[in-house]
Amino acid sequence: MPLWKVYHPSGAFSAEDKQELAEQITNVYAAVPIPRFYAVVIFEEVVKGNCFVGGVRNDKFIRFKVDQIARTLPGPIIREWWMRTLDDVIAPFVKARGFDWEISIDETPFDLWSLQGELPPPFESIAEKRWVAENKASPYTYPEKLPAGHFLLTPGVTG
Repeated sequence: MPLWKVYHPSGAFSAEDKQELAEQITNVYAAVPIPRFYAVVIFEEVVKGNCFVGGVRNDKFIRFKVDQIARTLPGPIIREWWMRTLDDVIAPFVKARGFDWEISIDETPFDLWSLQGELPPPFESIAEKRWVAENKASPYTYPEKLPAGHFLLTPGVTG
Protein backbone atom coordinates (compact mmCIF):
# COMPACT_ATOMS: atom_id res chain seq x y z
CA MET A 1 0.00 0.00 0.00
CA PRO A 2 1.09 3.53 -0.39
CA LEU A 3 0.40 5.45 2.81
CA TRP A 4 0.62 9.18 2.28
CA LYS A 5 0.88 11.49 5.27
CA VAL A 6 0.39 15.09 4.26
CA TYR A 7 1.58 17.58 6.89
CA HIS A 8 0.13 20.96 5.96
CA PRO A 9 -0.67 24.37 7.43
CA SER A 10 -4.16 24.80 8.84
CA GLY A 11 -6.52 25.93 6.10
CA ALA A 12 -4.18 24.95 3.26
CA PHE A 13 -6.75 22.53 1.83
CA SER A 14 -10.53 22.61 1.74
CA ALA A 15 -12.51 19.39 2.16
CA GLU A 16 -12.93 19.36 -1.64
CA ASP A 17 -9.17 19.84 -2.15
CA LYS A 18 -8.44 16.89 0.15
CA GLN A 19 -10.93 14.70 -1.71
CA GLU A 20 -9.50 15.67 -5.11
CA LEU A 21 -5.87 15.22 -4.05
CA ALA A 22 -6.65 11.81 -2.50
CA GLU A 23 -8.37 10.78 -5.73
CA GLN A 24 -5.43 11.97 -7.87
CA ILE A 25 -2.96 10.08 -5.67
CA THR A 26 -5.12 6.94 -5.82
CA ASN A 27 -5.45 7.23 -9.61
CA VAL A 28 -1.69 7.28 -10.17
CA TYR A 29 -1.30 4.05 -8.19
CA ALA A 30 -4.35 2.42 -9.80
CA ALA A 31 -2.65 2.99 -13.17
CA VAL A 32 0.23 0.70 -12.09
CA PRO A 33 -2.21 -1.22 -11.52
CA ILE A 34 -2.66 -1.97 -7.87
CA PRO A 35 -5.96 -2.21 -6.02
CA ARG A 36 -7.38 1.25 -5.34
CA PHE A 37 -7.99 0.39 -1.70
CA TYR A 38 -4.23 0.04 -1.17
CA ALA A 39 -3.90 3.85 -1.36
CA VAL A 40 -4.35 5.64 1.97
CA VAL A 41 -4.01 9.41 2.39
CA ILE A 42 -4.00 11.07 5.81
CA PHE A 43 -4.02 14.85 6.14
CA GLU A 44 -2.43 16.25 9.29
CA GLU A 45 -2.80 19.96 9.99
CA VAL A 46 0.17 21.81 11.41
CA VAL A 47 -0.92 24.76 13.54
CA LYS A 48 0.57 28.10 12.51
CA GLY A 49 3.94 28.67 14.17
CA ASN A 50 4.73 24.95 14.55
CA CYS A 51 6.73 24.34 11.36
CA PHE A 52 10.37 25.30 10.97
CA VAL A 53 12.56 24.69 7.94
CA GLY A 54 16.29 25.21 8.46
CA GLY A 55 15.52 26.66 11.88
CA VAL A 56 13.26 29.35 10.41
CA ARG A 57 9.50 29.40 10.89
CA ASN A 58 7.69 28.51 7.66
CA ASP A 59 3.89 28.65 7.63
CA LYS A 60 3.75 27.85 3.88
CA PHE A 61 5.47 24.44 3.99
CA ILE A 62 3.85 21.09 3.12
CA ARG A 63 5.56 17.75 3.75
CA PHE A 64 4.49 14.59 1.92
CA LYS A 65 5.78 11.44 3.59
CA VAL A 66 5.02 8.31 1.59
CA ASP A 67 5.40 4.69 2.70
CA GLN A 68 5.25 2.32 -0.25
CA ILE A 69 4.84 -1.38 0.37
CA ALA A 70 2.93 -2.90 -2.56
CA ARG A 71 5.69 -2.19 -5.09
CA THR A 72 9.34 -1.24 -5.06
CA LEU A 73 11.05 1.02 -7.55
CA PRO A 74 13.84 -0.78 -9.42
CA GLY A 75 16.72 1.45 -10.39
CA PRO A 76 17.46 5.16 -10.66
CA ILE A 77 15.63 5.84 -13.96
CA ILE A 78 12.30 4.44 -12.70
CA ARG A 79 12.78 6.17 -9.34
CA GLU A 80 13.32 9.54 -11.01
CA TRP A 81 10.31 9.00 -13.30
CA TRP A 82 8.13 8.09 -10.30
CA MET A 83 9.24 11.12 -8.26
CA ARG A 84 8.51 13.42 -11.22
CA THR A 85 5.13 11.72 -11.71
CA LEU A 86 4.21 12.30 -8.07
CA ASP A 87 5.43 15.90 -8.23
CA ASP A 88 3.11 16.41 -11.21
CA VAL A 89 0.19 15.01 -9.18
CA ILE A 90 0.73 17.34 -6.23
CA ALA A 91 1.85 20.46 -8.16
CA PRO A 92 -1.64 21.95 -8.61
CA PHE A 93 -2.15 21.75 -4.84
CA VAL A 94 1.21 23.16 -3.77
CA LYS A 95 3.26 24.82 -6.50
CA ALA A 96 0.31 26.59 -8.07
CA ARG A 97 -0.70 27.90 -4.62
CA GLY A 98 2.71 29.23 -3.60
CA PHE A 99 3.59 26.61 -0.98
CA ASP A 100 7.05 25.22 -0.31
CA TRP A 101 7.01 21.42 -0.24
CA GLU A 102 8.99 18.25 -0.12
CA ILE A 103 8.15 14.62 -0.74
CA SER A 104 9.97 11.48 0.36
CA ILE A 105 9.29 7.79 -0.12
CA ASP A 106 10.19 4.92 2.18
CA GLU A 107 9.84 1.37 0.87
CA THR A 108 8.77 -1.25 3.40
CA PRO A 109 9.32 -4.95 2.63
CA PHE A 110 6.24 -6.47 1.00
CA ASP A 111 6.24 -9.48 3.33
CA LEU A 112 5.83 -7.26 6.42
CA TRP A 113 2.32 -6.12 5.53
CA SER A 114 -1.24 -7.42 5.78
CA LEU A 115 -4.75 -6.10 5.11
CA GLN A 116 -7.69 -7.29 7.20
CA GLY A 117 -5.50 -10.19 8.31
CA GLU A 118 -4.71 -11.26 4.73
CA LEU A 119 -1.21 -11.24 3.30
CA PRO A 120 -1.37 -9.46 -0.06
CA PRO A 121 -1.20 -11.75 -3.07
CA PRO A 122 1.82 -11.75 -5.38
CA PHE A 123 2.21 -9.10 -8.08
CA GLU A 124 0.10 -9.81 -11.19
CA SER A 125 -1.30 -12.99 -9.66
CA ILE A 126 -4.82 -14.25 -10.19
CA ALA A 127 -5.68 -13.22 -6.61
CA GLU A 128 -4.27 -9.71 -7.08
CA LYS A 129 -6.34 -9.26 -10.24
CA ARG A 130 -9.41 -10.28 -8.22
CA TRP A 131 -8.51 -7.83 -5.45
CA VAL A 132 -8.24 -5.07 -8.06
CA ALA A 133 -11.67 -5.96 -9.50
CA GLU A 134 -13.36 -6.31 -6.09
CA ASN A 135 -11.46 -3.36 -4.56
CA LYS A 136 -11.06 -5.19 -1.25
CA ALA A 137 -8.90 -7.73 0.54
CA SER A 138 -10.21 -11.28 0.74
CA PRO A 139 -8.86 -14.78 1.30
CA TYR A 140 -7.32 -16.51 -1.69
CA THR A 141 -6.20 -20.02 -2.54
CA TYR A 142 -2.72 -21.26 -3.28
CA PRO A 143 -3.51 -21.67 -7.03
CA GLU A 144 -4.60 -18.00 -7.11
CA LYS A 145 -0.99 -17.05 -6.24
CA LEU A 146 -0.02 -18.08 -9.79
CA PRO A 147 0.47 -15.37 -12.44
CA ALA A 148 -2.67 -14.21 -14.22
CA GLY A 149 -2.67 -15.01 -17.93
CA HIS A 150 -0.23 -17.34 -19.60
CA PHE A 151 3.19 -18.20 -18.31
CA LEU A 152 5.79 -20.49 -19.75
CA LEU A 153 7.54 -23.27 -17.92
CA THR A 154 11.17 -23.79 -18.86
CA PRO A 155 13.17 -27.02 -18.90
CA GLY A 156 14.80 -27.91 -15.62
CA VAL A 157 18.53 -27.72 -15.16
CA THR A 158 20.42 -30.51 -13.43
CA GLY A 159 23.95 -31.11 -12.25
